[in-house]
Amino acid sequence: MNGFHQLSAVSLRGQPIPMSDFAGQVVLVVNTASRCGFTPQYAGLEALYLKYRERGFVVLGFPCNQFGQQEPGSADEIAATCQINYGVSFPIFAKIDVNGPSAHPLFRLLTTAKPGVFGRAIRWNFTKFLIGRNGEVLRRFAPFTKPEKIEPFIGVALGMQEK
Repeated sequence: MNGFHQLSAVSLRGQPIPMSDFAGQVVLVVNTASRCGFTPQYAGLEALYLKYRERGFVVLGFPCNQFGQQEPGSADEIAATCQINYGVSFPIFAKIDVNGPSAHPLFRLLTTAKPGVFGRAIRWNFTKFLIGRNGEVLRRFAPFTKPEKIEPFIGVALGMQEK
């Protein structure tokens, strides 16, 4: 088992979830926020999840309040935004930090494996990381990258199309 699959995170409902639960799946990890200009990306992320989940794909949402205080709500408020406004059915986790000394170990691993254009730090909400079935961090996508633009990379990771 590699680093990704050795980590865990707490669900929005307070349950510990080991990343090993997603071993063998292609995973898209996204730091999210309910009051961000990119929040409508939830709909596109949900569409990708529904389209590819039967083939072994999952989206994991990690709310974060480090950028412009755009995720100030409680777990119940976050759940309501995700489900009522965007129909999100993929797993959403408890609010975390993605940068700094209190950054979640998952995001420390992801940003070390795939630094961005300006270094390791996450610059804004809706930064996305694509992880292969074996837990390898394959790609990092900027917040402005719409979910539909990631679809070809998901297809390759799922073995549906060639690189």
